Amino acid sequence: MGDDVGAVRAAVLTLHRTTGLPMVFGGALSGQDRLRITELVGNTTDSLNGLVVRQGNGLGGKAMAMGRPAWVSNYPCSAAISHDYDKPVGREGLLSILAVPIVVRRRVRGVIYGALREPLGLADRVVGAAVQVARDLEQDLAVHDRADEALAQLPPDTSAARWEEVRAVHAELRALAEQVDDLPTRDRLRRASLRLAAAGLDEADGSAGSGGAAPRPAVLSPRELDVLSYVAIGCTNAEAAERLGLLPETVKSYLRSAMRKLDSHTRLEAVTAARRAGLLP
Repeated sequence: MGDDVGAVRAAVLTLHRTTGLPMVFGGALSGQDRLRITELVGNTTDSLNGLVVRQGNGLGGKAMAMGRPAWVSNYPCSAAISHDYDKPVGREGLLSILAVPIVVRRRVRGVIYGALREPLGLADRVVGAAVQVARDLEQDLAVHDRADEALAQLPPDTSAARWEEVRAVHAELRALAEQVDDLPTRDRLRRASLRLAAAGLDEADGSAGSGGAAPRPAVLSPRELDVLSYVAIGCTNAEAAERLGLLPETVKSYLRSAMRKLDSHTRLEAVTAARRAGLLP
């Protein structure tokens, strides 16, 4: 659930930025057929924070049950939904609300909401933007799930586990480098990350520990490599964005550019190509 909560948080921030709605919120499933609202932007009270929404109840519960977006232009007067949550919604003063479920492999993983404090219809542009944010999140979660499943099928290997730790440290080094204002220190951190990547190349060639291999010339920009280093340890675009202090759309742009430069069609292909080139451990 933790990964889903982080991904929903990034989606809520993106929805707020792209639509300009005065309030957006959302949450991930916290149990069977139950959603817990944990992410809020633009709220004036805490009435919705921590609210548990059950499938079929209220607007979000209806969207969960249908597996598709649902909206009302006057929440307290709508006959299309149940009114289990009128009090917390009323305290926040929300009237026109849109709820979009996050559905991965036919299973609802969360819901994102956008709302107005006036009884107005939501523009098609706003609804379309919310649906697009949800679709992007669904793709992110699906990729993350497939990566987890592939890793789970691998036999236990202490060497592989050690390399996963090296890769996590590599990603942290690159993120830390971007937070350092002192240019010489930033360069040293980047060079240290490239040494780790070169060690991975030596391991793949069967010459680990030789100490003499120099990193191959980088074909990626520092930020492209930053993003790819987090993709390599299984992060979704939203998680990489949060760790690097970037917008999810910016991460997606860097990833597309890296994939193009590495002549790769998928994230996994890009990571594999970067490792073969000595750019990632």
